[in-house]
Amino acid sequence: QVQLVESGGGSVQAGDSLRLSCAASGRTVSTYAFGWFRRTPRKDREMLAAITGQGSTFYADSVKARFTIARDDAKNTVYLQMNNLQPEDTAIYFCAAERAPYGSLWYAQDYDYWGQGTQVTVSF
Repeated sequence: QVQLVESGGGSVQAGDSLRLSCAASGRTVSTYAFGWFRRTPRKDREMLAAITGQGSTFYADSVKARFTIARDDAKNTVYLQMNNLQPEDTAIYFCAAERAPYGSLWYAQDYDYWGQGTQVTVSF
């Protein structure tokens, strides 16, 4: 089993930045792919960014100019740097992990483990 714990959420103003962290424990996850998702009342688990064990990254068009996913396998941690946050980014943000071999990485059902989420609130 892999446990994932997100941190770094909070309340910010439009234009600010936040860095979310996802700490993994339970086993070595260097070969796992990770994804960041968010959930709002209007949309359930929108995929934002993913990173493979080899470091390849993928982004949703809605965030690729502002968000960056990275991983530090020595720390068993994955990050999501979010810049120029806007009120429409307000959501609960989740990280998820998928064992190799990977599926598409774009769909929530492809992932094996999930964190509990961290709230991000962006105000004008």
